[in-house]
Amino acid sequence: MALITTKEMFAKALNSDYAVGAFNINNMEIVQGIVDAAKAENAPVILQASAGARKYARPAYMKKLVEAAIEDTGIDVVLHLDHGADFEICKDCVDSGFTSVMYDGSKHPFEENIKVTKQVVEYAHDHGVVVEAELGKLAGVEDAVNVAARDATFTDPEEAAEFVERTGVDSLAVAIGTSHGAYKFKGTPYLDFERLQKIHEIIPDTPLVLHGASSVPQEFVELCNKYGGNVPGAQGVPEDMLTEAAKHGVCKINVDTDLRLAMTAEIRRVMVEHPEEFDPRKYLGPGREAIMKMVQHKMRDVMLCSGKAL
Repeated sequence: MALITTKEMFAKALNSDYAVGAFNINNMEIVQGIVDAAKAENAPVILQASAGARKYARPAYMKKLVEAAIEDTGIDVVLHLDHGADFEICKDCVDSGFTSVMYDGSKHPFEENIKVTKQVVEYAHDHGVVVEAELGKLAGVEDAVNVAARDATFTDPEEAAEFVERTGVDSLAVAIGTSHGAYKFKGTPYLDFERLQKIHEIIPDTPLVLHGASSVPQEFVELCNKYGGNVPGAQGVPEDMLTEAAKHGVCKINVDTDLRLAMTAEIRRVMVEHPEEFDPRKYLGPGREAIMKMVQHKMRDVMLCSGKAL
């Protein structure tokens, strides 16, 4: 099989009641856990790398890990740049073999966002690569993304239509109440579904994307804390809200924090229960298994994309 773009994947999901999971990768075990889950569920999958992940794993290693995953599992995989900060980073990823890139100009004024997004779209499309952009600002902290709650803004439906028309972007990340990191809500979780429905009505042919969509399962939070962690009060997006979002044009749901929590919780457990262990395989292996089980659950029970692989 091969590296593919999201074009056909999203066309299939757009007017269906499921979304495709986009999972952030940082090392070999995370890659393996995700693709093993996708193979087991016969589900479409997007592996995405942030700037921080590329710096940590190094671009050459990152690309080869994904290529090895395709060879090992025989599945199609999208390799996506998450939160590209400027044209140069997007260009570098296009040139190095990514099949999808995201330019995040949400921090810039509307016209500046359009200008650079259009530049990225023109270069990427010339090389057979698809582009995701973002309109509206999500609060929270994750890798290089750091937006205070007071600076967060929801996506304006009319601006979304103008943005898509003027840039030619392939998919659009929208802000409807999700946020980055493990602390998404201080009170009752809320997503603006009325706004989401309006955006989808105005641009029905544009696949929408939810960033900051980890659910922060309490079982992982409790396990982390039980074995020496300190993540009190963490709260994510309820899974039924994600399932509902897929009914209104959301074709891609991003997951990062849940991966970190699942792996870290299991590694902490092994190290506390087996303090004599110093072989990395003895704790990274269980961490990989935790990733696989969690991703299978997301694909099967939340995004409803099991059996939807191309």
